[in-house]
Amino acid sequence: MTSTSPFQHEATDRDAAPQFVLPLVVRIERAAPPARTDALETAARAVLTLLHDERATAEDGEWAQPVRDWQDARIRKVVRRARGSEWRRAAELPGITVTGAAAEVRVFPPVPLDGWPKELAKLQVSGTDLDDPAPPPAPAPGLPVLWLSPDLDMSAGKAMAQAGHGAQLAWWALSPADRAAWAATGFALAVRTPALSRWAELTASGLPVVRDAGFTEIAPGSCTVVADHPALRG
Repeated sequence: MTSTSPFQHEATDRDAAPQFVLPLVVRIERAAPPARTDALETAARAVLTLLHDERATAEDGEWAQPVRDWQDARIRKVVRRARGSEWRRAAELPGITVTGAAAEVRVFPPVPLDGWPKELAKLQVSGTDLDDPAPPPAPAPGLPVLWLSPDLDMSAGKAMAQAGHGAQLAWWALSPADRAAWAATGFALAVRTPALSRWAELTASGLPVVRDAGFTEIAPGSCTVVADHPALRG
């Protein structure tokens, strides 16, 4: 996520490149908002779905260049919310809608940081404070898990973006065969928050770790997600 922040992030070569952002829009109707974990898992799957889509992966794919430009800079994602006519207008733009148990998230090809389509630019970033009606169950054995930091208090929108980052790091680390196998499951995964003692083990495990740039909500360098895919374990 990106916006004005009191935190300062460490400048890197990626900052010198033109900056792009991956827009995600979550559908939040007043009468039936999705559960928080469902929204987080659906956002992560949406990111993976775009990364796997031929429009992004083929050399001449219509989304290939914006995806390359986005990945050459900082890997920014912004989650906005929509309902009713806002959602219908967003759904008319090129993108992919991914559904969960009840959640709906639409992911769009990357856009310049200051070049959002007007239909998306007007959508709110705030207001994505979702809850789980009950604690989510333990992940099924063998299921890829995105572990969220138990030390950080993130809004649902921020956590959705971070889950997407974690999924993307796992995707980059996988072999083509493992990517294909994951895609065949519809990118089945779980998002969970471990106990503090387990979190310490995970961050030292060698698995991909998301360290936030510090643009919003949390301090730069904070470890937000560990991507635990069975194929990445020795």
